[in-house]
Amino acid sequence: MIGLEYILNLYNMQHTDLAENLGIKKQNINLWIKRKQNIPKKYLPLLEELFGIKKEYFTKELTEIEKLEIQKEKLKQELKPVIKSHEQQFMAGENSNFVEVPIYDKEEINTIERNIEKAKLVSRFKEALNVVDNNPYIDTYKLIIELLEKVQHEPVFRKTIEALAHYYELLPDWVESEPEQEEFEGEIFEVFDDYNY
Repeated sequence: MIGLEYILNLYNMQHTDLAENLGIKKQNINLWIKRKQNIPKKYLPLLEELFGIKKEYFTKELTEIEKLEIQKEKLKQELKPVIKSHEQQFMAGENSNFVEVPIYDKEEINTIERNIEKAKLVSRFKEALNVVDNNPYIDTYKLIIELLEKVQHEPVFRKTIEALAHYYELLPDWVESEPEQEEFEGEIFEVFDDYNY
């Protein structure tokens, strides 16, 4: 589904209403949505202004993450939330760092923000699984799923994952652990060293 069609559905706007707003015929909107005609560039800024959504979203097939981003923008327009605080969160990836994440006074916005983060994690996990075709460690992925399903709230699971992230330097040295975690990591690293890992 092209972005324009998704956005019209989300905003519950008819093709005729959009055509009227743009001063064109309804048939043009139909041609754009059916991809028989590209949306002329002169209409993209008008669409962006009308919906308050970035113009690049209108002409492309949307990912699940982009759909959630659009839903978030719509909610922001409707609810006009206020940032009541910020929370520091660690963002793993190429440029691992702490970022300030806004916490809004409207729970709907906070919920969709969490859904966006979850969708990004699922996307990254799928990308990691694509490596499995030539990877003999598919059983490892199966174990990871089992652990996430059954013991993700267990302290030893979290401590071990954090220790592994420090051991393999996925978490930089400046990301400090609590004293209890540092003691745990010291002991587990000794085991790794004993077995030449």
